[in-house]
Amino acid sequence: MRILTFDIEDWFHIEFENNINTWNSYPSRIEVNIERILDLLQKRNQTASFFCLGWIAERYPQILKKIDSCNYEIGSHSYDHKLIYEKTPEEFEEDLKRSLYSIEDAIGKKIKLFRAPAFSINEKTPWVFEILCKYGIETDASVFPAKRDFGGFPDFKYSRPVIIDYRGIRIKEFPVNTYRIAGFEFVFSGGGYFRLFPYFLIRHFIKESDYVIMYLHPRDLDPDQPLLKGLKGSRRFKSYVGLKNCYLKLEKTLSDYKFFNINGAIEQIDWTKADVIYLQ
Repeated sequence: MRILTFDIEDWFHIEFENNINTWNSYPSRIEVNIERILDLLQKRNQTASFFCLGWIAERYPQILKKIDSCNYEIGSHSYDHKLIYEKTPEEFEEDLKRSLYSIEDAIGKKIKLFRAPAFSINEKTPWVFEILCKYGIETDASVFPAKRDFGGFPDFKYSRPVIIDYRGIRIKEFPVNTYRIAGFEFVFSGGGYFRLFPYFLIRHFIKESDYVIMYLHPRDLDPDQPLLKGLKGSRRFKSYVGLKNCYLKLEKTLSDYKFFNINGAIEQIDWTKADVIYLQ
């Protein structure tokens, strides 16, 4: 099963410490990059799920209307793109409500999908799932079952669609897929990982995997974006490596493989046989 997703945020959202009040001072590249993505999807006859920031929905509702008019699935990616494990439950709930209101107001449809910024749900934030269910979210795609700079959830141990049970509340989960080599789990199917690996390896990893959920950002496909000042060396490398060839790499991937959106994947799964993960 192969799933294609995009996290809809602008190039300057790579820095989580930025003050949201400064974002309007940056030149936006979101519209031109979304057009490139939509053109490519239509050219390759592919579908995808789009996780959008509420901040984007408020300022560029026409972008969400365009995505929706092309019959692509839309979910929430939070409002302010701040890390979940740095929020209190009350702060997260307010952020979620604001994001849902902004997106639903733009497209006139109920939002049932969610992805946390930077996959920042971890073992210390299981309360997130209770709040998601409270606001009608039925499917999440936020778990990163390996270590990473922004936490990760290495103890989750499942790299396939599962059901999460938190205090009797259940939600479908599509975690990031991992690939195992020499006893180590690593990620290849999104963001800087996808930009870093050469295509022949990406193709091999996809071919050998039963489950792949690709996640890309508009900025991943934009070698002409400005360079955000003040990034540390490692963060700068991870944010800008491989930009030149990423669009071509994605184009090849979409030529070689057929992808579902998340709803299409849901319909292919017998959920009565899915593993249930109990979180406390």
